[in-house]
Amino acid sequence: MILIGGNALAIIAVENGSSHIWLAVLILGAVLLSFTAEKIIPYNPDWNLSHDDRLRDIAHFLVNESANFSLVFALPFLVEAIPNFGIWPEAWPLWAQLLFAIGIVDCGITLAHFASHRIDWLWRFHAVHHSVKRMYGFNGLMKHPVHQLIEGLCGFTPLVLLGMPQQIAWLLIVAIALQLILQHSNADVRVGPLKYILALAPAHRFHHLNSSREGDVNFGLFTMVWDWILGTASFDPSRTFSSADLGIENDEDYPADYGAQILAPFRRR
Repeated sequence: MILIGGNALAIIAVENGSSHIWLAVLILGAVLLSFTAEKIIPYNPDWNLSHDDRLRDIAHFLVNESANFSLVFALPFLVEAIPNFGIWPEAWPLWAQLLFAIGIVDCGITLAHFASHRIDWLWRFHAVHHSVKRMYGFNGLMKHPVHQLIEGLCGFTPLVLLGMPQQIAWLLIVAIALQLILQHSNADVRVGPLKYILALAPAHRFHHLNSSREGDVNFGLFTMVWDWILGTASFDPSRTFSSADLGIENDEDYPADYGAQILAPFRRR
């Protein structure tokens, strides 16, 4: 319902020229639907309870989603400032253009994510995301703004160079938000063999293991395709997860409040 229905509603809204406010409402509706699913079929009931992190996660969500929407509003100015090849397949239907954009951004952001686990200064910013001690729909967007900017540049720059129209950018922002909600969802979803293809919660939980050896897997944003190519795909159907399995190895005292997390990458630890 969230993955297919949410993106379908976004496409309909854009095709009909609806106000962009409805896209924000759609994202909030997906969060509420995710919460409902987590209550009805929780993967880990303890993860539905606040760990004194709810306000921090809301702050990350609001700041990062506001930045995403600001980016799309700025897109026409970026297109004017940055020469592009003008080879975007505008004759395709919107859903096909969106899938095309998702394929490109999935590659760029996945590779940036992969690099963030291997380059120290990038890890300092990415560590904010790995400090979570529970996984639920609302903290998929828990990222340091600098790291979100870096991932955004890696994912969106090729699209701008290809001449991506603004309406596809709007759809892509919604698609990314919905995907991040699903990646961190605490709902005990069953996706069958798609768990080896789609980067949803069953696969992404492995990425948050606090062991640097075990957690150095499943970097994909939308799909597991690049993980299979990089040799970092991993899935063990018998593995279960609790808060004790999450976090940052050898850094149990990582800051837990929003302000301290924003400053953490700039401090020696």
